[in-house]
Amino acid sequence: MRAIKMALLAFTVLFSTGLAEAQTVQLSLKDALNYALQNNETIKKARLDIEGGRYKTQEVRASALPQVTGTGTFSDQIIKQQLYFNGQVIPIGTTYNASAQAQLNQQLFNQQVFTGLKAAKASEDYYSLNAELTEENTIEQVATNYYQVLVNRQKLGVIDTNIKNIKRIEQVVNTQYKNGLAKKIDLDRVKVNITNLENQREQLVNAITQQENLLKYYMGMPVNTVVVIPDAVLTNIHPNVQDLMPSDSLNVNKRTEFQIVKTQENLLALQKKAYQAEYYPSLSLSSSYSYNGLSDQLNFKNSQKYDMASIGLTLRIPIFDGFATRSRVRQANVDLLQNREDQRNLSNSLNLAYENAKIQIRNSLNTIQSQTENVRLAEEVYESTQNNYKNGLAGLTDLLDAENALTEAQNSHSQALLNYKLAEIQLIKSNGNIKSLLN
Repeated sequence: MRAIKMALLAFTVLFSTGLAEAQTVQLSLKDALNYALQNNETIKKARLDIEGGRYKTQEVRASALPQVTGTGTFSDQIIKQQLYFNGQVIPIGTTYNASAQAQLNQQLFNQQVFTGLKAAKASEDYYSLNAELTEENTIEQVATNYYQVLVNRQKLGVIDTNIKNIKRIEQVVNTQYKNGLAKKIDLDRVKVNITNLENQREQLVNAITQQENLLKYYMGMPVNTVVVIPDAVLTNIHPNVQDLMPSDSLNVNKRTEFQIVKTQENLLALQKKAYQAEYYPSLSLSSSYSYNGLSDQLNFKNSQKYDMASIGLTLRIPIFDGFATRSRVRQANVDLLQNREDQRNLSNSLNLAYENAKIQIRNSLNTIQSQTENVRLAEEVYESTQNNYKNGLAGLTDLLDAENALTEAQNSHSQALLNYKLAEIQLIKSNGNIKSLLN
């Protein structure tokens, strides 16, 4: 019976594993990006930071609300205090004492608390912007890896085609060798070419698998999911660079990175105000009420009971703290100056990336045009050389050279397409429009 149960369990595991491995997803770029926005772990954590920021604001807000506490005490004087009077020792007090007390404290004026509320609200804005930046970076990573997978698959298609062509040449050379029309060295050269191409293919297949796994990692997708990427995506080329640029100059205020630094400046300014608030007096209201019972019996029969209540104001006036507050304010000034330098540096960096992206995409367009023409010429040369070889007008070396030249031209064209797409991503990102890839 145990053996049957184990066999059923093994069958269930194998069956469920097979289903998991067989899961296949048709994946367009838009699908990949939307999946990443929903499942990427870093994005999820950034969104949790937003929720945590709201709770922090509530925590700070609580310090401005009334603070109410209740306490209760019970004591049993096992040995009572004694009073010596007229030569006699007289015990004083009661055996059992019980009391219940409620206290209330309310800040009436505290500049530090009010400034803290503003800082907490600004922190919420910071977490929201940080989540926005995390989404943008994830979109860039997913799109980049998506195109890299696509180009490598195109290169794999080129290699497969070349292997088929070389194997056809091998059959021709092998027939010629058997008929004494070709040398063994010619046949060996063709076989060496086939072996080299098959090794390249194996390396490229491994590279594609690794790239796909990285893509799925950025997406937050299980690694064992099989993805199918349409080949038509790379044909979407913008011949006019201006289509990707809303203006010749960059508005850095649109960039999330710059908005984050500006929010940090606001937080630092509020931190400075919080330090300065230490110079201000603070005023708080306090009140308390207590109910007490005294008895020599545990059941408090015939006990003495009374209550007490009080209300008061507490004014705290800072006089001298050894210049500690002044030092903190000056440190806050330094932090603000450093932040402004960060803003200038970031502005220059973003403008540099924008200008370089424009240059790179123009270069990529020119390269695509030249490589497209180069592939056309290489195909013509290969077809001509192939015909000449069949008619005995060209040698095997010429044919193999033409085959290699065509392979190199096709791979260079694929690489040019990839470089264009990567440059396109960088240009769209530098415009602050990276989320347009979702459309």
